[in-house]
Amino acid sequence: MADSQFDVVILGSGPGGYIGAIRAAQLGLKVACVEKDPTFGGTCLNIGCIPSKALLESSHLYHKMKHDMAVHGVVFQGVELQLQKMLERKDDVVKKLTQGVAGFFKKNKITGIQGWGTIKSATEVLVKKPDGSSEVLKTKNIIIATGSVPSSLPGIAIDEKNIVSSTGALAFPKVPKSLMVIGGGYIGLEMGSVWSRLGAEVTVVEFMDRIVPSMDYAIGNRLLKILQDQGLKFRLNTAVKSVTQNGNGLAILLEDKAGKTETVEFEKVLMSVGRKPMTVNLGLENVGIKPNSRGFIEVDQNYRTNVAGIYALGDVIGGLMLAHKAEEEGVACAEIIHGEKPKINYNLVPGILYTHPEVATVGKTEEQLKKENVAYKSGQFRFLANGRAIASGETEGLVKILVDKNSDEILGAHIIAANASEMIHELCVAMEFAATAEDLALTMHGHPTLSEAIKEAALA
Repeated sequence: MADSQFDVVILGSGPGGYIGAIRAAQLGLKVACVEKDPTFGGTCLNIGCIPSKALLESSHLYHKMKHDMAVHGVVFQGVELQLQKMLERKDDVVKKLTQGVAGFFKKNKITGIQGWGTIKSATEVLVKKPDGSSEVLKTKNIIIATGSVPSSLPGIAIDEKNIVSSTGALAFPKVPKSLMVIGGGYIGLEMGSVWSRLGAEVTVVEFMDRIVPSMDYAIGNRLLKILQDQGLKFRLNTAVKSVTQNGNGLAILLEDKAGKTETVEFEKVLMSVGRKPMTVNLGLENVGIKPNSRGFIEVDQNYRTNVAGIYALGDVIGGLMLAHKAEEEGVACAEIIHGEKPKINYNLVPGILYTHPEVATVGKTEEQLKKENVAYKSGQFRFLANGRAIASGETEGLVKILVDKNSDEILGAHIIAANASEMIHELCVAMEFAATAEDLALTMHGHPTLSEAIKEAALA
């Protein structure tokens, strides 16, 4: 068992861990990053954001060729789905990116170690490697960036064959005839969209009275109608009480708000009721770190736990469980260890839903402003009147901008559009500089572009 000495040892190589490792190395610190899986990149690169976007893109193209191209004067005969090839392409995309992370580690002289890391003390991490050997890493600082894992409902076990998490939903060997998605949040709607486009009958069951409850109400309502038009079915205000094997399928017991129950049958079930922090077997008890009642590790504004020299960031500390939020925290944490004083503006974390059209939001929703008694004005512009949208046949959606009634400062922005994920950042930058709606309205936008709708919403 060799002893190694580092300035920083990071547990987890997801977006928070690997970006933090790179920043720490750039600042001249000696860094090791411990990863339990065979490849670097964490959930996001391996079984999350990246593979799901690859499948969303492929399934969108398939659906478009089958249903939307004739209007452009492009007619295909016998469009067929080769699911295996689609899944292979997804795996290739993942491989490129995970190899890219390994390349970044090499370039920045970061020691990447495969194995399970356990905190022995505030200055020691024990790594158990796949071959059974162990190594103790001595370090001045430890960063816990172990991310999160899918949650389930009480009494319903995920087997990744019939009852799957997002992991299993990325790899169905054939298109299920019917798929029930439990949970109408980001992951459920994205994966539900993929399999619906490929031919599955998809029903989304949501306990609340609306999908994506954190979203601006009007935007969420609009999205619900769009997805219904695309063929997804929804059962809101409905609880899932049990899922049991029934012959070749699954029997699902549902209960509505009035207490009325019903059993329905589906071939597969996708459990997407959120994610929980990954804190098991990390040795937290060895150093006296106790996760809170929801399982998250508590930190101060500098990502320090209650133990000197041990930090935590990303999904494992809660807040918005998003890759880009973890990345920013990784950079900030590395800089704090180096003695700097960075600050993250948590009001400006963009949220993006990659259905088609996409939904992207930043800042406050209308409901939040009402709750906080902020006097505001709202401006909207629909893509039905946008030249580029009409030319490309993507007229579904709108831009909605919320501003302070007195100062005109932008407080929130919400977009439904084919390219919403790329459009939202203009508003993130504007809000970072405390811009007003007038500033946006006076900024010349190229014509014809989808982004003109942002200028028009500001003018409104």
